[in-house]
Amino acid sequence: MSAPTHGSLTEYVPHVVFGWDPMITATVIMLMAYAFITTERINRAIVSLLGAGLMIFLGVINQRLAIQGIDFNTIFLLIGMMAIVSITSRTGVFQYVATYAAKAVKANPRALLIVLAFITAIFSALLDNVTTVMLIVPITLLLTDQLKLPAYPFLFSQIFASNIGGTATLIGDPPNILIGSAVGLSFTDFLINVGPVSLMLMVIMTFVFDFIWGRHMKVKVKDQAIIMQYQPREAISDLSLLIKCLFTLTLVIGGFVFGHGHGFEPGTIALTGAAFLMLLECYKYSAEEQSHKVHRVFKDVEWETIFFFIGLFIIVYGVEKAGLLELMGKELLKLTAGDIGMTGYVVLWSSAILSAIVDNIPFVATMIPLIDSTKEAFGGESHITSLWWALSLGACLGGNGSLIGASANVMVASFAERAGQRISFMKFLALGFPLMLFTILIAHIYFMLAFVK
Repeated sequence: MSAPTHGSLTEYVPHVVFGWDPMITATVIMLMAYAFITTERINRAIVSLLGAGLMIFLGVINQRLAIQGIDFNTIFLLIGMMAIVSITSRTGVFQYVATYAAKAVKANPRALLIVLAFITAIFSALLDNVTTVMLIVPITLLLTDQLKLPAYPFLFSQIFASNIGGTATLIGDPPNILIGSAVGLSFTDFLINVGPVSLMLMVIMTFVFDFIWGRHMKVKVKDQAIIMQYQPREAISDLSLLIKCLFTLTLVIGGFVFGHGHGFEPGTIALTGAAFLMLLECYKYSAEEQSHKVHRVFKDVEWETIFFFIGLFIIVYGVEKAGLLELMGKELLKLTAGDIGMTGYVVLWSSAILSAIVDNIPFVATMIPLIDSTKEAFGGESHITSLWWALSLGACLGGNGSLIGASANVMVASFAERAGQRISFMKFLALGFPLMLFTILIAHIYFMLAFVK
């Protein structure tokens, strides 16, 4: 039987309808999709899937190429970690940590502002920042309400902490997941190369938050007394399950650290870890009860985010195949005169500023193939490693520039609005953008000292 031609492994030649130019068509689709994603007038998963469909139906790419463009390592990593966090959250461990910390600082508002920010940063590095804020923000709103404190300083600091903490690891922030999967960078690579500056920034920013808000906070003794009556141990609803979760998380993170050198991708490790944890939770129950528990876990997976990523991968792959990103890569080289250090600075600052304007996930998805297109000009893949760290720092930290800069920011704003503590876009921008530029300045100095020879 002869091989089919349309879906064969031969190079696909775009057949765009009406004879339109493939590059222009792909660019228009991408810009329209990004415009709708930024304005949030239509659900971003719907926008990305429609954009992906247009890439195929208009003939920019075919279905085989569309599937080829999906980074399943990223998809598996997201699903696996979401499933693990879903089960872990039911143990009450996040409530335990937050209430224990509040009691440890004797409900002192100045100390509480700092300790909650650090908890957010740590969990954002070990889990992911979107999930972390979903778990920490409701507890923060409860504590600030009890202490009769404005929630905004706490929520603002936690947005910054989630993105700074997420910068430190492969799994902490979606841009890092995209970069690590596309380039083959390991959990340890991120920890060693961007972990130190993330820790440095977190320490510096706690002093900034304390100077702006912490030193002015006062609470009544009777309100503190109510917090001191909390019993953190009561938050743990299932100790046996918690032990299983911590054991599984240890194995998964160990797999991230040591598995890369043996050819095991993070997506495989996370998905297998999720299945293992579901086994530990379900094996002693009947088939019907097992199905109920598994359905509950899969229900908690953020499928909207998963399908948003799938559509986004296809859109970006269509733009890449149309030749736009290669053209932009050449222009970038012209702008920086082929100097790797200057290219890194341009990537760092442009990533930061643009990630504040548009969601940093689609921005990074577009930048990855653009940067990759420069590797031959710089002498090979090993010579552009510093550019990936510039992109990671710029996109992750740049997400702090506005409320729409990162998914974690949007999640915090959503929780705040539901609690009657609406965060104004302009109010956040007025302080968030300058502070974001301050963190990028520090990252610039770090990048210069660590990566520019």
